[in-house]
Amino acid sequence: MAGVDQGAVVDLLGVLAYAELTAFDRLAEDARLAPTLDGRAALARMAAAEVAHHDRLTARMRELGVEPAAAMAPFVAPLDAFHDGTRASTWLEGLVKAYVGDGLATDFYREVAAFLPQPDRTLVEEVLADTGHADFAVREVRAAMAADPAVAGRLALWARRLVGEALTQSQAVIAEHEDLAELIIAGTGDLAGVGQLLGRITTAHTARMGALGLST
Repeated sequence: MAGVDQGAVVDLLGVLAYAELTAFDRLAEDARLAPTLDGRAALARMAAAEVAHHDRLTARMRELGVEPAAAMAPFVAPLDAFHDGTRASTWLEGLVKAYVGDGLATDFYREVAAFLPQPDRTLVEEVLADTGHADFAVREVRAAMAADPAVAGRLALWARRLVGEALTQSQAVIAEHEDLAELIIAGTGDLAGVGQLLGRITTAHTARMGALGLST
């Protein structure tokens, strides 16, 4: 891993730093949709954690002699396009988006992080750690479906749409950043390895949907 090109490291740190920044924006916005003050406070705490992650990533980029804004800039358009196209209209949609959509992206970035040298591998793994949103989302969504079973069908359709959009966005990011693509291919060994990586992500997604009580 010591031979990993710094361009790939910077690309990954850049996309994650912008993802954390947008996660803060979305969580803060979704908090205002919360039906209870407890729910609003929970999302506010999670939003604060995302900002802390963003700060750690930008600090590391400065250590590498990279201007964070420049590293994030190439990822603004694709990530904004994904979020603009999947804007949650309800509290439950916001929870499912953060749990399912962001969860899939997190699984992908965590797989890529395994190919990084230290200390960047540990940094990425730490900022991708769950901030408490997973358990919170599962409790809220399951409670809502227990109260109104009709909610399940709508949320399952929403989750499937999110996954399709997230995969499209991820493919676009990789295709436009050669260093990242080379890192993934070198790390997995060959196209068969890439297929296995995608298989692991799909398995994790299926488990996540099951935890919510939604069909894939």
